[in-house]
Amino acid sequence: MAPHAELPNERQSGFSSNYLPPQHAGAVKPNILYIMADQMAAPVLKMHDPQSVVQTPNIDSLAAEGVVFDKAYCNAPLCAPSRFCMVTGQLPSKIGAYDNASVLGSDIPTYAHYLRKEGYETTLAGKMHFIGPDQLHGFENRLTPDIYPGDFGWSVNWDKPDERQEWFHNMASVLQAGSCVRTNQLDFDEEVMYKSSQYLYDYVRKGPSKRPFCLTVSLTHPHDPYAISEDLWKQYEDVEIPMPKVNIKQSQQDSHSKRLLKCIDLWDNSIPEEAIRRARRAYFGACTYVDNQVGKLMKILKECKLDKNTIIVFSGDHGDMLGERSLWYKMSWYEMSARVPLIIHYPPLFVPRRVRESVSTLDLPATLVSLAGGRLNELLPMDGHSLYPSLVGRAIRDEVFGEYMGEGTVSPVVMIRRGRYKYTTSLVDPPQLFDLEADPLELYNLASSEDAQYFEVAARFAEEARQKWDLKRIHEDVLVAQRRRRLCWSALTQGRFESWDYEPPADASQKYIRSTIPLDDLELRARYPPVDAVGRVNMARQPHGLAGARGE
Repeated sequence: MAPHAELPNERQSGFSSNYLPPQHAGAVKPNILYIMADQMAAPVLKMHDPQSVVQTPNIDSLAAEGVVFDKAYCNAPLCAPSRFCMVTGQLPSKIGAYDNASVLGSDIPTYAHYLRKEGYETTLAGKMHFIGPDQLHGFENRLTPDIYPGDFGWSVNWDKPDERQEWFHNMASVLQAGSCVRTNQLDFDEEVMYKSSQYLYDYVRKGPSKRPFCLTVSLTHPHDPYAISEDLWKQYEDVEIPMPKVNIKQSQQDSHSKRLLKCIDLWDNSIPEEAIRRARRAYFGACTYVDNQVGKLMKILKECKLDKNTIIVFSGDHGDMLGERSLWYKMSWYEMSARVPLIIHYPPLFVPRRVRESVSTLDLPATLVSLAGGRLNELLPMDGHSLYPSLVGRAIRDEVFGEYMGEGTVSPVVMIRRGRYKYTTSLVDPPQLFDLEADPLELYNLASSEDAQYFEVAARFAEEARQKWDLKRIHEDVLVAQRRRRLCWSALTQGRFESWDYEPPADASQKYIRSTIPLDDLELRARYPPVDAVGRVNMARQPHGLAGARGE
């Protein structure tokens, strides 16, 4: 395929920032169910690869009926920074989202703040990896604790770049891959699903005088460790598990990938082929586990007659290399690590379609506000942009910016994705330029190409990066933040430790059957629907009618 030297801009793409979001004045606002998967690599899913062996029928159904974003990316390929971008619409360097021990400021608006202001009941169940004493960040309700610590224990240390920390990824997850009865992951996600299900049941039992909900259900699967229940392991027993398409020798890796090999303790280590196959099989099973939970939530919406007025958003925080390019986990800008699934499903308003432009989870806050019929504060601009125009078939900005400063780095690594190209650069690494249409496996770095067309593209990206980022200043900001947090952490671990990990409030006096609540009233309140037609006739025959049966 012939290379293209030009980079699309707003004029060339037909993009216009002028659009009107849906207005819900005088009408019932739609509910929003946002389902997040952790470390789910978009390229392995059937909605992006029809030949995929990964079994996700419920996600496939959402994709068939919804708007699918074929080129959706995270803005930082690591859990906490990606999520902070996702909830705020801001790039990491704007909000100090450097690594998995970075604090998100309580004064930084999130989509929970914006939607709550629009009248939504905002609720979080599951993982969000908030760090510090504020574990809500605009969510009115939080139903579960987090699976990851909310403290400074996982701070990166650029002052000792060659020192491996105890909490870094290592290859145990790959070498020990297989089936299991229980894991931390299964315990956590089952709690998330139970609390999320109960929330939806409680919501519908409140009756018609209620606010719309925005429920975020954040699962920790298919994140490593690569262990999954026996039934899902056996589901792939007769499936030929595809092995990585690209293997790169240690000596031929780019400089950032070499650091990652050392970071995950893979340097000078070899992984048996069978371990790779087992890890991928378990990961595929974990993707199916996520799909099963999506199906359960969709079933509840339908049973509770919430499906017709609930927007479903499905996405994730980043991907997983799964052995591609001889790398594992995330922490790089390669496609398997950086691309995420993104579906917006609302058949009453949006017909099924595919969006070809590059977008990112940074765009979700502005999009959710648009879907709620709200407006952003123009005095508080976001880096992200609403995807609403694409939901109705209009052209949108084809552009993603990313920043990574977590483990495996010694200086910021930034990324620009536009048109057919992806460009990365750093203070310490040679730049990379990939033409993803001609080279989807990212085998040929064109940043130093002598081809005049590619030379021009690389030069334009380099100049854009210099104009957009002051990498030396960001580098210094990261160093200062790391040093502050390490000092605080060394002090906070001495003497009595005050945990910031979230504990959901619970009031057992108002659950199930209690002497302080009239029994008939309690049972009727807990039932959905309250009673069928026959029951209503029988209740009406009571001496005091329905009120008497309720003890009123």
